[in-house]
Amino acid sequence: MKMFRVVCLLAFVSVLSPAAEALDNGLALKPTMGWLHWERFMCNMDCQRDPENCISERLYMQMADVMVKEGWKKAGYEYVCIDDCWPSHQRDAQGRLQADPKRFPSGIKKLADYVHSKGLKLGIYADVGKSTCAGYPGSLGYYETDAQTFADWGVDLLKFDGCYMDWTLLGEGYTNMSKALNKTGRSILYSCEWPLYEWPFRKPNYTAIRETCNHWRNFNDVYDSWSSVKSILEWTASHQDIIVPSAGPGGWNDPDMLVIGNFGLSHDQQESQMALWAIMAAPLLMSNDLRNICPRSKELLQNRRIIDISQDPLGKQGYRSAKVDSFEVWERPLSKNRLAVAVLNMQEIGGPRGFVIRAFPGWKICDPKCNVTQILPQYKEMGVQTQQSTLAIPVNPSGTALLTVTPISGDFTGIHKLHWENVSVKHKYIL
Repeated sequence: MKMFRVVCLLAFVSVLSPAAEALDNGLALKPTMGWLHWERFMCNMDCQRDPENCISERLYMQMADVMVKEGWKKAGYEYVCIDDCWPSHQRDAQGRLQADPKRFPSGIKKLADYVHSKGLKLGIYADVGKSTCAGYPGSLGYYETDAQTFADWGVDLLKFDGCYMDWTLLGEGYTNMSKALNKTGRSILYSCEWPLYEWPFRKPNYTAIRETCNHWRNFNDVYDSWSSVKSILEWTASHQDIIVPSAGPGGWNDPDMLVIGNFGLSHDQQESQMALWAIMAAPLLMSNDLRNICPRSKELLQNRRIIDISQDPLGKQGYRSAKVDSFEVWERPLSKNRLAVAVLNMQEIGGPRGFVIRAFPGWKICDPKCNVTQILPQYKEMGVQTQQSTLAIPVNPSGTALLTVTPISGDFTGIHKLHWENVSVKHKYIL
């Protein structure tokens, strides 16, 4: 029998211990779900030559229409989010941000009313510094003014970027905007990029970040490519001992947008992104063209079993638990003592390779027995298994097998006994 070298990340105290205290605004009790324009539409302002794809009120109204008509709202996607390039280059006479009058002739308030009429919520973008990343007015010096403006417009989510800001002032700026949003009295979900801009200089204070924000970006922007998705996964796994403990109801690590349904990922790679984002308890913010998406990508994004893992009420972020012969194993504790497991085939040559399911660390949940359900690449009940099971799951190159494992009998609580303060300690095992 071929021997596999496995690097396992072990931990020893219950993950049921609470994360740091979350921002007390009652929002993001489960990972946020919605649509965000940036990766797919970027800063396209040419509405004369490309009216269908430019950053305009028309784009968001159409996306809201499609989200209701095509089942996205029913699947749980509720936010329609504007990113950069929406404002005028100048504030108004009272110092308030204003939408570009040509591309948003009705104004943001009317757009919010339209989105709300569909039973959805509107997100908007601003920046903690003097300018946004694309050069539009930033909120530095205007935190209370901008927070009140967004509240007056009926905005439901603020994505707050970190360009053009002294990194030593990031914490102060993000905290001040958090306070300003709460002061308005309107429930506005607060999406930060604080740690993304602080990591190049020092390890961020995730206790403070969780107390300030509802979710937070840690790493580079996602691109429409498998290499980009892989780099995000590797960064997350390499820093999981630091970031996993901060995640939980009210606050989440954000690995950036889902690019499923675009151009750069094969279907297997799309399944991998969807599965791993669910394991990571990540916000599911799609950036694609919902007006023109292939049925297979739509089915994947609306897969209720994957979404159930994402939205699991236990609210624990998963982690990479093993690397085995060019496989990665990611595990997430679920409610009712269940476990979600993603087996990612990192090999990008050849055909499907078999992974023996008892080769992942959490398989101890199957003492004495467990029931295994395969969700990806297709739904399949795999029946009752034991610790001695030899069942092998085929996994395509750059694809992922996503499973849920449910203990059948026995008083097993070990799956919730993982200590993320010591998870950086690595041990090597031979199987």
